[in-house]
Amino acid sequence: MEKFKPLIVLASILFALTLIIPAVLVLPFSDGKASGKLGEELARGKAPASKTVTSTTKDPAVEVAVFRSAKSTIEKVDLENYLVGVVAAEMPADFNEEALKAQALAARTYIVNRLTSKDKLGVPKGAMVTDTQIHQVYKNDAEQRRDWGKDYAWKKKKVLTAVRETSGQILTYKNKPIDALFFSTSNGYTENSEDYWDGEIPYLRSVSSPWDKGTEKYIHKMQIPVSQFEARLGVRVGSGGTIGKIIARTEGKRVAKVDFNGKILTGKSIREKLDLRSTDFSWERKGSSIVITTKGFGHGVGMSQYGANGMAAEGKSYKDIVLHYYKGVKITSAENMLATVTARK
Repeated sequence: MEKFKPLIVLASILFALTLIIPAVLVLPFSDGKASGKLGEELARGKAPASKTVTSTTKDPAVEVAVFRSAKSTIEKVDLENYLVGVVAAEMPADFNEEALKAQALAARTYIVNRLTSKDKLGVPKGAMVTDTQIHQVYKNDAEQRRDWGKDYAWKKKKVLTAVRETSGQILTYKNKPIDALFFSTSNGYTENSEDYWDGEIPYLRSVSSPWDKGTEKYIHKMQIPVSQFEARLGVRVGSGGTIGKIIARTEGKRVAKVDFNGKILTGKSIREKLDLRSTDFSWERKGSSIVITTKGFGHGVGMSQYGANGMAAEGKSYKDIVLHYYKGVKITSAENMLATVTARK
């Protein structure tokens, strides 16, 4: 036994190296340089903090047929690359990693729901989804390279990591994939589903979202001529200072109804007709124009993306984020659902 010790030691060293080398290869470098927080820590002589990876496996090899609206063609792409393309298009890659994971989870839930339900409403024959906001915005690798330019390497890696670290996971309510709606920025609260669309959905409830306040899209001002305001809404505002009266608000603190001298308009219809960023608006007349101030950006139902980024900045995980914005849901495996999709082929 004594004469075999050198061989045993050598074997142990080689085994250790096989464990170490892959870990070294996945360090997030871009163009030979350390990027982001890692680069800052290395510059200060600190070792980067270790990070627990929940999953680094690929999603199942399910094919997604995407209708590319600009060229009216169908692009077939595997599930992982589709999810990377959605997250890349729907959320800034410089957002916190946990926010990107929450976005990946919402994106996967959406497409799994669509694949398993065989819903092809609103798409041409042969496609499953479009690449627009009607479904989920999607950009392929060439478009990511174009948009990200010199930042492509680190942004691609960051988004891919977010997709892989949530691999196979979806959000369910009563064992069914949810409608994982999301939007850009809240006014401090999200909306109940029925306050924007018809139908009460139990997991799309109004919740507080204070992390959005002060972000770049939180406040927006626009100016519109009085004549155009009246024409678009089909109302008369007169020469006085009052421009309609808000008679109802939603639980999410947005405008529900406005009374224009007996003509009642919903906040949603006003937003759509005036092309406002949100239904939390106020206005004042200045001469022949009306200045409109909005808070938030988007319909307000589901997950706020800037809110998710704010939660992540405070140390919350992607699981904390989605369970805050979608009430009563569970994070479950999509394996069995996706197996039925592949079995149909």
